[in-house]
Order: sequence, then C-alpha cells, then structure tokens
Amino acid sequence: MPSNVSSLSKIPVAVVAAKADTRLHWQRRTVQIATLALAVLIPVSGLFRIDPVAGAFTILDRQVWWADFFLVFGFWIMLAALMVTVYSFVGTAFCGWSCPQNTLSEWANQLTHKLLGRRAEVISLNNSAKMQVAVAKNKWTHWLLLGVILSVMSGLVALVPLFYFYPPSAVWSFVTFSNDARLAGSLHFIYTIFVLVILLDVAFIRHYWCRFMCVYKVWQHGFKTRQTLHLAYDATRSADCEGCNYCVTACFIDLDPRKTDMYDTCINCGECITACNKIHAKTGLPGLLKFAVGARSDGGKLRAVFRTAVGSLSQRMQMTVPIAVLGVGMFVWGLWSYQSYHLAVYRADANHGAQISNYRVAVSNKVYRPAHLVVSVDGLSADSYSLASTDAHFDGTGRVDINLHIAPVLAPGIHTFLVRVRADDGWEKSYRVQHFVARG
Repeated sequence: MPSNVSSLSKIPVAVVAAKADTRLHWQRRTVQIATLALAVLIPVSGLFRIDPVAGAFTILDRQVWWADFFLVFGFWIMLAALMVTVYSFVGTAFCGWSCPQNTLSEWANQLTHKLLGRRAEVISLNNSAKMQVAVAKNKWTHWLLLGVILSVMSGLVALVPLFYFYPPSAVWSFVTFSNDARLAGSLHFIYTIFVLVILLDVAFIRHYWCRFMCVYKVWQHGFKTRQTLHLAYDATRSADCEGCNYCVTACFIDLDPRKTDMYDTCINCGECITACNKIHAKTGLPGLLKFAVGARSDGGKLRAVFRTAVGSLSQRMQMTVPIAVLGVGMFVWGLWSYQSYHLAVYRADANHGAQISNYRVAVSNKVYRPAHLVVSVDGLSADSYSLASTDAHFDGTGRVDINLHIAPVLAPGIHTFLVRVRADDGWEKSYRVQHFVARG
C-alpha cells in the first residue's frame, strides 16, 4: 500500500448529520405562547376589561363610556387601520401564528397523536376516513387520560373570558364558590356552557373550524393582494420532490403547500417550510418552500419582485396611514381630555306637565378608587333651594343621585343657576340649569 494512502486511512472520518433550520417553528411557538399569555395578562393587569354592571369599557382601571367619543372611536379607527395594513402585508398569518383556537387545536392534535397514535385524526379535512387508533395504544387508560386532560384544559380556558368582565378577586371567589355580590347568579351555568363549547371544539372540531367555518379569516382575505406574504415553491428543483409528501403531511390544514393560490385556506404558519428544511438538511441544501412577498411568479429578478411588493404595500398604506393618523390623534385627545368624574342634572318631578320643583343631581365616579366630591349651588339664594346632601362618597366606581329642591319663593320668570361639583383631587365641573317659574 502506498504511503500516502496509508496515511489517509489513518485520518478519522465522522458522519455528522446536517442541522435542519427549525427557527421558524420555534418562533411561531413563541408568538403563540405570548398571545395566550397576553390574553390573560391584559384583563388581569386592568389594562382592558368590560364592566357589565356599568355597561362600560375599563382601561387602566378607568371606565370609558360611549360619551368619551374621541377615546373610543379614535381607538377603533386606529386599530382598524393597523389591521388592514397588517392583513395587506402578511395575509392570514394571524391565524397561523396567534389565533388561540388554532393553538389549542394544534395542542389537542399533538396530545391525541401521543396517546392514540399518529393516524388518530379526529376529523379528516380532505376525506371521510375513520379515526385509526394504534393497536398498542388503544387502551381505556389512554382514552380516559385524553378525556381528562382535554376537560381540565377546557375548564381553565373557559376562565379566561371571566377576567374580561370581573377583577381577579371576583374570579377567585367564583372558583372557590365564595359568596360575592359582584358575581351574577347564573354565572356558573354560563361558565359550564363555555366549558362544553370549548371541549367540543378541542375534542372534535379543531382545525375544521379554521378551514371551513371561520368568518374572521374571510375578513382577512378581503385585504390580500398578489403581493401579500405567501408560500413560494422552487419549481426548478421539482425533481427533489419526487416520492416525498412530507410538506403535505406536516400541514394541519391538509393543503398541498406547493400549489397554494391567492385565495385558499393557507394560514401562513410555515410548518411546511420547516418540514421541507428537515428533509433537505441531509443533502446540505435549503428546502424548496419559503415565505415570499411580491408577485406570484416563478421567474423575475429578486430586485424587481421586491420593488413591486414595496410599491404595492406603499400604495395600500397611502390609504390607511391618514386614517391611522386620524385615529391616533382622536385617541390622544381622548386621553388628554378624559374626565374621571361626570356631572348631570335632570328634572325629577314625575308629573312633567306641572311646575318643576325638584331636580336630580347625578354625580358619577369613573375611576376604580375611593373619591369624595362636594356639591354646591351658585346663583340662587340659600332660602330658595335645598340639597339632600352636599357630599358624594364613593368606594369605587358608581353613581350618586342627590335631590335638589327649589322652594316656591322665586319670582315668576327664568332663573339661571349653576350646580357645581368639586373633588378632593382638584377636579371641578359646573352644570348650567335654567329654572322657569310660571305666573300663579
């Protein structure tokens, strides 16, 4: 044997498997977990909640009434413009990356496969094939464990909507069956219905809802263009796909990622991209699938495609940016002009045709903290009116009605006076009232 061959034979050779690029998969998992965490943290932190008793939104422990026009409509205009821009650029990526229903459905699929086998599909989206349970896993203990886990998860998920209507302390009273005046009497019944609906979804419906029944995805389709984010397939390497169906198997919507169109049920989750990368990692080549923004074509220079995509997005933003700016301006002005208290004066006489002698002074606290306000009347002599109380005390949000009685000592004519309210924190408001006294 030649010396050089002998030397080469002594060099150790190790076969190292290529590492597949799975970053997209774990990035999506991070976004899904963050979305679920935000869904809980937003109401628990008091950032946003709905007060069913007052019929008002609660933001940062402050009630937002429909009367707070600029704050309410500025927020929705800003949000709508943002959503249109996002949908125009990334399409239905929300469904694949953030939708809680899809996240729970994926988790339920993985749990079912682990306990009952890889072919244990509850509902087949493309055919009516029956559920195939692995023989080794077809045990009553596995079925029982699957049912218990899905039921417990449904019970926990059903608690999340409660946080949007009640503070955490009230939800804790609900969970521990404690008496709490803040809780509705039928709340346990409503909660049970929520649990059953969620259990039905994660146990049987799952991704069937996403593909065939979700209206929200249809709304997103209305803003897609041919430049919107989509799957791109490298057809020049189609020979590498012969005999491989892994990307289709990885798609939990049961699509062929190589044949997506502008209006289809693809939710841009990217699982097919990760699956294709895993297969081709052994060859050292990238997968045949990737995300793309731009015209749906197999040819064309990258610079031209990018320029077309940017131009399309810029054109769409020319319509949405002014609307978004308007929404931001209204929202900021709404925050600046927000009033923590509200004052109104109404006539309190039951017989509206008679001489008015009583008014109802309605004082409201819109902040979830104790407050004290002092009520006074300017413009009338002390002997011509009487207030049932000059103080309004609040333990939290609420409304106090104080009766104002006008004595029959005023001369005929129109008498203008002010009902003034002042809070301990310096807030002050007055309400002008014109009181008419008819001739006797």
